[in-house]
Amino acid sequence: MSDDKSERGDVVGPSSDEPSRRGFSVGPEALKAFAHPLRMALYSELQRRGSATASSLARALGESSGQTSYHLRQLERHGFVEDDPDAASGGRERWWRAVGFDMSSPELLRDPATEGAARALLHQVIAERAGALTAWANALKGDLDGTSGLLSSGTLVITPTEMEELGAELVEVVERYTDRARDRTPPADAVRVRTHVDVFPLEPPDAPDGEP
Repeated sequence: MSDDKSERGDVVGPSSDEPSRRGFSVGPEALKAFAHPLRMALYSELQRRGSATASSLARALGESSGQTSYHLRQLERHGFVEDDPDAASGGRERWWRAVGFDMSSPELLRDPATEGAARALLHQVIAERAGALTAWANALKGDLDGTSGLLSSGTLVITPTEMEELGAELVEVVERYTDRARDRTPPADAVRVRTHVDVFPLEPPDAPDGEP
């Protein structure tokens, strides 16, 4: 993830990992609305669960259902969550799912009016990813292979244009699988899968002692 981008939305399986649309670019007003502790917690919980009602989210987060209902409606107003018709069971309570988004505008970090909210969101995304990876690692049994998960990292020396192209190609692959999963009934052996795409520049290494 570059310094001015957040995740575009997760993939295949969980509804927020399986957003009904690929995602939207967050603007200043939406960002300010999202950067509220309970709203970010609600979004993270929906990512983890796939979909949920305000009452079940209230129990999970130790809040009142009135509070969670209000903040879910605010998230809906700005495009971060939506109804999940596939999860509705005919009851009166709404089922919610998260919608993928990105922070592709560099102005969000440059503008003092939105910088604080943008950084809070970036840290929330990073913490959520760390928690998901830790839970996955703790649950691992047997060998680490393609069916149990994949963890890969590398360091490249490329131009800013190449870095942008690399990120776009990786996201394109994820979105292709997202579309495939969305347009079919899940096979019997299908599992929920979380994907993360991170492409970012590293700080230059410190020069050795005695060198300029």
